[in-house]
Order: sequence, then structure tokens, then C-alpha cells
Amino acid sequence: MATDYGHGYGLGNGSGFPGDTGARHHRLPAGLRAPFEARSRREFGHVLLGLPISILLFTYAVTMVSLGAGLLVTFLGVPVLAAALAGCRGFGALERARARALLGLRVSEPEPLRVKKQGAMGWMGAVLKSGTSWRSLLYALLQFPWAVFSFVVAVTFWSVGWTMLTYPLWFWVFPMYAGQGGLQLYGDETHRVYLDNPFEITVTALVGLLFTLATPWIVRALTTVDRVMVHGLLGPSRLATRVVELESDRGVVVDTAAADLRRIERDLHDGAQARLVNLAMDLGLAKEKLKEDPRAAAVMVGEAHGEVKTALQELRDLARGIHPAVLTDRGLDAALSSVASRCTVPVRVEVDLTERPASAIEGIAYFTVSELLQNVSKHARATAAAVEVWRVEDRLLLQVVDDGVGGADASAGSGLAGLADRLDAVDGILVVDSPAGGPTRVTAELPWRSEPVTG
Repeated sequence: MATDYGHGYGLGNGSGFPGDTGARHHRLPAGLRAPFEARSRREFGHVLLGLPISILLFTYAVTMVSLGAGLLVTFLGVPVLAAALAGCRGFGALERARARALLGLRVSEPEPLRVKKQGAMGWMGAVLKSGTSWRSLLYALLQFPWAVFSFVVAVTFWSVGWTMLTYPLWFWVFPMYAGQGGLQLYGDETHRVYLDNPFEITVTALVGLLFTLATPWIVRALTTVDRVMVHGLLGPSRLATRVVELESDRGVVVDTAAADLRRIERDLHDGAQARLVNLAMDLGLAKEKLKEDPRAAAVMVGEAHGEVKTALQELRDLARGIHPAVLTDRGLDAALSSVASRCTVPVRVEVDLTERPASAIEGIAYFTVSELLQNVSKHARATAAAVEVWRVEDRLLLQVVDDGVGGADASAGSGLAGLADRLDAVDGILVVDSPAGGPTRVTAELPWRSEPVTG
């Protein structure tokens, strides 16, 4: 069919941000409005820019690396190779910015250089040892052939589609000004075939419409590969991302431990400690009255005995909040049953575990269920609840369900948000399903670790 690659219909300004009319009007299906959307223009612009940028990047990378490798027999090879990798890192920053502007892809900055020694040698060593530098070089080498392929495919489909679609508008050019019978479909020394009657012109326009509608989706598929390469080669490595996550989780654990210590100190100071001070004072007064008024002293000793019982109960509750003895002695089933018995609504407990997890995971599971049942007692206005615990491969799953009013939201800064942060610190997950009117279903997932066997 038509192969006029010289035209540029419908490209527009390529920016699309202020005038993204396709994003505001959705009366047409996505397949029909895609050629006119700002997103399609930005993606097509990304493909067009990709070719000259990839040529520049590929030429720089191959030239500098080849020069550096050839000069390795001398002292100049190392700085040239380091400069080549540093330049690739710089181009990588530009490519991340281009992907962010045209593709809407936000990629975090990779890990910075770790220069251990001062001076040029320390910097060159850091560049050569950095995995980010070599991934940027790999991107420069791989992006060039893909950019050529993407450019050829995108421009071909775009130009052919719009040329054939608009053929009925400029068909008159051929017979009137070019002296031809229309768009030439085939020709040899003996005869030629032209698209020159209304039926053929209509079919040509319909085929062009199909090409035009398909082009944005083809370009989108091509830019998907660009997204993968930018994210995988120019972003932070999995190891660096994991280190950042662990540093964040460590901060959460430290803050949680500090908060727990402050809570224990406050409970001891305001509860058991205050009662024990009063008890000491009462016993001192009783001792003074023992000879003068034995009956009054006996009454005071009886009151002190009651204070001792209350203080012991508070200490037991405090110890249970730190780590209950029943959990250590009998495991999750008995410990969760004990927690359920103190809930204000009937709670059904089912624990399906063939072995006990590590004590740390077991403790986190216990306190997670305990806090969720406290929420049921305080906020759910439920009439019944259920707790289920089971294991799936290397994950421990907990689920607390109640028939209350619902509306729980872990993102609203409530206790559920803090609970989700604690679980995240140990690679756990908290999922809250609580529509208005109930029921509420909270599922927690923890990594399974067995208790290490000691010899």
C-alpha cells in the first residue's frame, strides 16, 4: 500500500500536560480516543527522541570503553574507563528524567557512590566497583538496537496509518498534479494498478483507520520495554532497595521497643509501684498502732493485704503484656484462648498448626491477635468474633473476624496503622477489609520460622 514516510500528520506538540483533553472526555471508547490522547503523543515523542539519544549514548559508551580497554596496558586506561562509566551514570540520570516526563515512570535514584578513600584514585575505584555504573553501561548498549527497532516500527505504523486514512482528502493530487491515476498499488513494465475508484479509496481509508487506531497501542507496547529497561537498569538494585527497607524497618522496631519500654515504665510507676508505696506506708502505720490499738492495726493489715493482691494482679497483667507465661509453656492455642476469654464478646478460636513457630514470630502473632481483639471489645460493637490461625508453606496467617459495625481503616493513623508498621518490620502484611456496616475481617501474614534446634 502507500509508503509515503515523509508526512507528519497528527504529531501535535508532544507535551500533552496542559491540553490532555482525552483524559477529561471519556464518551468515546479507549480504542477510539487513544490516537488523540496526550499520553499517546508523549509516548510517541519518547520513541522519536529515543533514536538520536541512543545513538549519542551508544557512540559515547562504545568509544570511551574501547579507548579505556585499549589503554589498560598503560596508566591512562583506568581513568578513561572510570570517566566512561561516570558519563553513562550521567546519561542514566537524563534517561530517568525523560522517562518521568514522557512515560510517567518514576524511578528512584540508584545508590550513590561509596568513596572510601579521598582523592582521584578513591573516586575511580568507587566508580569501577559500583554496580550502578555497569548497569548504566549495559543500558547504553542495549537501548540503541531497541531504539532503532522502536523508531522504525512506530514511525512506519504512524505514517502509513495516517497516509491511508487521509487518502480520500488528497486523492485529487495524483490525477490533477502528478498525472497519475491515483495511489499506485502495483506496477511493472507492462501494466500498473492504481487505487482510483470510490470502493478502493474507501477500503484504503478503512485500512488506514485500523492502522491509526492500532498505532498508539503498538507504541505503548514498545515503550513498555523502555519502562522495564529504565526501571531494571537505571534504578536502584534489589539489594540496595532491600537495605533501605531494612533500615526503615529497623527504625520502626527501635521506636516500637522504646515506646514499649516507656509504657512499661509508666504502668509500673502509676500502678504497682504507687500501690507498693502506699502499702509500705499503711504497714508502717499499722506497726505503730499494733501496741496501742491492736484492732485498728488488724484492720489496716487487712486493707494492706487487699492492696498486695491488687498490686500482684497488676504485675501479672503487666507481665502478660510483656510475654505471657502461657504462651511460652503451651503455645498459641492456649494463649489465644486466654486472650479470647477476656474479650467482651464470645470469640471462637481455631489454631491449625502442626508445630510451633519461632518464639519471636509466636510473640508477634499473639500480640497482633490480642490488639485486634481489644479493638473488637472497644470499637466494633460486635456480638461475636472468631480467630483463625494456620500455616501456608513458609507463611503464618492470622485472621480475626467480627460482626460489628465495620468502618475500620488502617490508613487513618489508628492503632491498626501502628500494627501494620510492626508487622512490616518483620516482612509481615496486614490487610483490613471493613466495609461500613460490617463485617470486619483483618488478616495478618507473618514469615514462618521454626524454633532453632539446640544441641
